[in-house]
Amino acid sequence: MTVLERSTTVNKKLAEVVDYLADFSHAEQWDSGTKSCTRIGGGPVEVGARWRNVSEFRGKETEIEYTLVRREPQRLTFEGRNKTVSTVDDMSFESEGNSTRIHYQASFEFHGLAKLGAPFVKSSLNALADDTMAQLAQVLDGP
Repeated sequence: MTVLERSTTVNKKLAEVVDYLADFSHAEQWDSGTKSCTRIGGGPVEVGARWRNVSEFRGKETEIEYTLVRREPQRLTFEGRNKTVSTVDDMSFESEGNSTRIHYQASFEFHGLAKLGAPFVKSSLNALADDTMAQLAQVLDGP
């Protein structure tokens, strides 16, 4: 399993950050690898909500279905899966006055033949994580 962790502080209140990130369709704006992310079904964004995410990684497009499995005032967890990878995106939040500290942990477990290539993609995953955290901070700190 490959686990990546990043943290950043943004100039938004905690509740606003959590509400924004709970709707995973916003990943189109803040995740540098996401090309599209659409909600499957309707209703409130609560545990059990699902999204179809299309990302580009190392020049290849991949589709993963994500499910919100935890929504708490200071924590969100999404699980994603397709035939080659299972992912867990776990975000925790800490209020720092009018700002919010975001700690993001992404875990990847590769399946089948993709498991053999896992050690070779870690540097690409690290670069993607760096880009994503920078983009997330820029989006949340924007107007």
